[in-house]
Amino acid sequence: MSGSDILGINYSDWATIRSGSYFKLLNAYYGKGGQVSDSDDTTSSSTSTSKDSTRTLAVIESDAKSVEKSVAALQETGDKSLFNEVTKTDENGNKTTGYDTDAIYKAVKNFTDSYNSLIDEVGNSNTKSILRAGASMVNVTEANRKSLSDIGISIGADNKLTIDEEKFKKADMSKVKAMFADSSYYGTEVKRQAGRAESYAKSEAAKANTYQKSGSYTYNYRTGELYNSTI
Repeated sequence: MSGSDILGINYSDWATIRSGSYFKLLNAYYGKGGQVSDSDDTTSSSTSTSKDSTRTLAVIESDAKSVEKSVAALQETGDKSLFNEVTKTDENGNKTTGYDTDAIYKAVKNFTDSYNSLIDEVGNSNTKSILRAGASMVNVTEANRKSLSDIGISIGADNKLTIDEEKFKKADMSKVKAMFADSSYYGTEVKRQAGRAESYAKSEAAKANTYQKSGSYTYNYRTGELYNSTI
């Protein structure tokens, strides 16, 4: 057996990251078929039946889009960049120039909320490719634990992100920028994995017999009525 698996996770790190959502995702992943070929990671499939419910797939797609959108907002450039310095005038007429920490905090808080929602919902999936995308998101976040901690973002036992507003606003905003802005590795990789989860959810949704107890998947999915069917 090699030192790492298909996700690029070293087995020696397993004990330190086995709890919470990550353990849940990998448990589900390894409990559904053992060895997986590369063909499992494509958006096409030879089977016409999805193992996931209408609601699960629709919410995964929606949550994934929210993550992508939140990262995109942090990666805006030019005049729209959240990391442009601004000049503020206080009540005494004194002017200061620096980052708009309130706006940056709001954008990063939106990211952490979206990230947590997606990880939760991906854990409900029975589709290997979706589970892998979620596990990869958590893996890259774990790999950046210290850098996130430096800007006030902690990873809980359930692998959800919590942002300390006071610590965040006192942090070096150049470090925040390095984590999320422009072509930063962390922000870009999380966005990429969220895009994969979205794509795989769409692929599963396109299958002829998406799992559900009642209601038409095509009707519910295309009209956005995520909770119309009884799951």
